[in-house]
Order: sequence, then C-alpha cells, then structure tokens
Amino acid sequence: MSGLYIRLSLFYAAVFTAMGVQLPYWPLYLSDKGMSPVQIGQLIAAGYVIKIITNPLVGHVVDRRGDRRLPMMALAVFAVASVLLFAPAQGFGMIMLVTVLNYASFTALMPLGDNLTMLTAAEHKLDYGRIRLWGSLSFIVTANLAGTFLVDGPHAWILWACAFGQVMTLLAVRRLPDTHAAQKRPSRRPVLPLIRDRRFLLFIAATSLTQVSHMIYYGFATLYWKAAGLPGWVIGALWAEGVIAEVILFAFGNKVVARFGPGKLILAGGLAGVLRWSVLGLTTDPLLLASVQFLHAFTFGATHLGAMHFINKATPPDLSGRAQGIYASVANGVMPGLAMLCSGWLYQSFGGASFWAMTLVSGAGVAISLLLNRRWNGGRILGSLEPCESPSKSS
Repeated sequence: MSGLYIRLSLFYAAVFTAMGVQLPYWPLYLSDKGMSPVQIGQLIAAGYVIKIITNPLVGHVVDRRGDRRLPMMALAVFAVASVLLFAPAQGFGMIMLVTVLNYASFTALMPLGDNLTMLTAAEHKLDYGRIRLWGSLSFIVTANLAGTFLVDGPHAWILWACAFGQVMTLLAVRRLPDTHAAQKRPSRRPVLPLIRDRRFLLFIAATSLTQVSHMIYYGFATLYWKAAGLPGWVIGALWAEGVIAEVILFAFGNKVVARFGPGKLILAGGLAGVLRWSVLGLTTDPLLLASVQFLHAFTFGATHLGAMHFINKATPPDLSGRAQGIYASVANGVMPGLAMLCSGWLYQSFGGASFWAMTLVSGAGVAISLLLNRRWNGGRILGSLEPCESPSKSS
C-alpha cells in the first residue's frame, strides 16, 4: 500500500469519523438543546443550503489557483474553531449562526477532497472507490460506538465526538498530496455552457432527487427509531449496515463503473430508493429494517460513485473544480436543504409515514435518470479550451 494511498485514505477516515457521529446523532444533540423537530429540520437545512454559496466559490478559487491542499487547510482550521462554539450557544438564533459557520467550512472539504483524490488517482492509477471506502469503514465504527455510548448517555458528548472528528480531519488535510490541476495558463473558460447543457442538467437533477430522498432518514430516523423503542446499539447497527454495504460497493468501484458506467449507477440509486423508503415507511421492525438497509450501497453509494465518474468523464479538467462545486452545492446542498425544511414539518405531522414522500422523490429520480442514460453517450460534454496536461506536482 503506497504512502499516497494511505494519506488520501486517512483524509476520508477522519472526515467520516465526524460524520459518523453528526449524521445519525446530531438531531439528538439539537433536541437536547431544546430544538423542536421543525427547528431541527431548519438547522440541518441551513447546513445544506449554505453549500450553494461556499462550494461554487471555493471551486472557482481552486480552479484559478490550481492547488487544493492550502485552501483545504484554511477550511479545516475554521471548521475546528467554529464547532467549539456550539458548546456555549443557546437559543435557535445563536445555534443557527454557529451551524452556518461550521457547515460552510467543514462541508466544503468533501468536494475539494473528492476532486483532489480524483485528480491524484488519475495521475497515479489509483482506485477512487478503494480510497473512499476507508471513509465508509470509519463511519461504521464510529456510528456503532456512538450508538452504544451516546444515544442513552449524555447528549453533550455528541458535540465533543464531532469536534474530535474535525480535529482529526485538520491533521489529515496537512498530510494530503499537494496536487495541482496543471494548465498552461489560468482557465478563463466560462462555466455557463456547462450549466446550460441538457445532459449536465439531467445529471444534476437525477442525483439531486436521489440525495433529497435521504432527508427524512438523515434528519429523523434516529429520533423515530428511538421513539419506537429500539435500543441504541440496534440503531447504531442499522446505520452501520447501510455503510457496510456501501464499503463493499466501493471496494469494487473501478470494476463496477467499468461494467455499468456512471449513468446506470445513478439509475440504480433511484430504483433502490423506491424500495428502501417504502419499507421504512411501513415498519420499525428491526429485522425488516435490516432487510433493506443494505440498499444504502445503491441509494447513496452507487449514486455518489456514478456522480464522481460522470464529472471525471463528462467535464474537461479545467472545469472539473467548478463542476464538482456545482454538483456539491446543488445535489448535496440547496436541494437537500430545501427538502430538509419540508422534512421537519413532514415528520412532525406524519411521523414514519413521511418516508413515503421520499419514495415519490426517488421515483422522480428514476425517470430523470432514464433520460440521462438515453442522452449521454459516456464522453465529454464540452471540448477542451486548450490542450490540458495530466494533474501534476504531487508530493
């Protein structure tokens, strides 16, 4: 195993240590702070929506600079400083302010890290999926430990566990390769032709809908299952099961992409969502839940893998940072954020039946994925502005 592979893998392991606590259990911390389901939905939504500003801006900056590591260092330092502000924050307004500050910095690290990894993997012939799976493995371990110790323990510990993960992320970013997207001159290509292209718009719509379909799950599954009487270790195991399946998919990432292609992987994510959310809307029986939680390998894993390889194959290198930022800000930002605003109200009004709304969203994603597969032939959407070299200056 090369040193480069280890450094990239450690970045994902650190990021997902924080996410393994935050994603399943942050609503418990916010509830302990006195937030209602609607307020929890608004706070989580703010974290998604802020990406529409930060991710394209950061993508533009790194495309002009060429490097990735130094901007990531600045973001990681700010993330650590801001996450500590949750401890003294009281009241919805102050917690909202800290949420925006922390999410603006920490969530911007993922698209930059993905872009740096894809560039480095292309240069050194590394398997992105096998690097990314270490993040999933970290999530599994963290979610299980957190389910055992944090669900029924003091919820203040959730914050300190998240802070620990963000400190580890800062340390991991320091060790990332200094990968540049090499160009003969700074790219001045306008991004407008890309976002006007129907194939790119179909890609954004399909992936956005599949990501949106997770919002009830991300925001309220833990609260719902705890209210239904499931013990903490069972809740942690259910979260971990989905990510274990995701790890298996990522372990064979390059082979899966070569066999099916990005478009079919995105379609598979939507189809799996229709089944998964239907079952979660029907029951809280842990055995039945366990029978579909493995579909996370498709609803998230296949969709994400397909999206990363779509951007790599369909967009020119001099637009890859901005394409990554647009994808992250829309499919993982504003659309899930708007959906989360509705999710708080849906869950407060309908409880577990709100998962049926996610089934409908997945169905819409399937329809648009079918159109994408018909219109995109697997090649570049736009030609190169100039002859582009391979990524360089990795150390």
